[in-house]
Amino acid sequence: MTFSLVARCADTGMFGVAISSSSPAVAARCSYTRAGVGAVVSQNITDPMLGPLALDLMAGGMNAQEAISGVRDLGQHIEYRQVLAIDRQGNTAIHSGPNSLGIWTQAMGKDVASGGNLLANDTVPSAIVTAFQNSKGHLGDRLISAIQAGLHAGGEVGPVHSAGMQIADKQNWPLVDLRVDWTEGCPINELATAWAVYKPQMDAYVQRALDPRQAPSYGVPGDEG
Repeated sequence: MTFSLVARCADTGMFGVAISSSSPAVAARCSYTRAGVGAVVSQNITDPMLGPLALDLMAGGMNAQEAISGVRDLGQHIEYRQVLAIDRQGNTAIHSGPNSLGIWTQAMGKDVASGGNLLANDTVPSAIVTAFQNSKGHLGDRLISAIQAGLHAGGEVGPVHSAGMQIADKQNWPLVDLRVDWTEGCPINELATAWAVYKPQMDAYVQRALDPRQAPSYGVPGDEG
């Protein structure tokens, strides 16, 4: 009931996740990034403990494959879980338990990995990886392009209703954390719209956190200066 990707921008060191599902609030339950460490998705009968666990293991010095092995050893009911990880070098690893739902598959490349379950067909993750690798620009643009490619390749077997994107940069909070928790429309298109609105303001929100004296105004009624 989910398709997703984890990715790294080799130029900036940013890490990101994009994800979509027929279930509500998928990004709130499944997406994890940490500046300087990596990105993880924990999906398919989700155990939210596995994302932070994998990030902690990578923060402690493990690469993505070692962290996924650790998740297999330490996680509960791991045969039901699907976990994707990318580390600070752009290495990727995926665990897909044998009890993953429906058509499930995965694809990996340098700086990107994708997996899904209850898919319309088994080409969706490879379409996501190819789209990411062929894209240019900001990591957010590339994540949106990739998850859109997954949708166009067939996506989930039924309609999706939620989507999200999270990006970690240099701070200990996400640079981007956008979610469409439920819609009867297309959540991926709505996520792309949210990104188009947020992207031009993104750096200003970081500046307001670091030093509001140097930050631009919000440009809203009452704060036009």
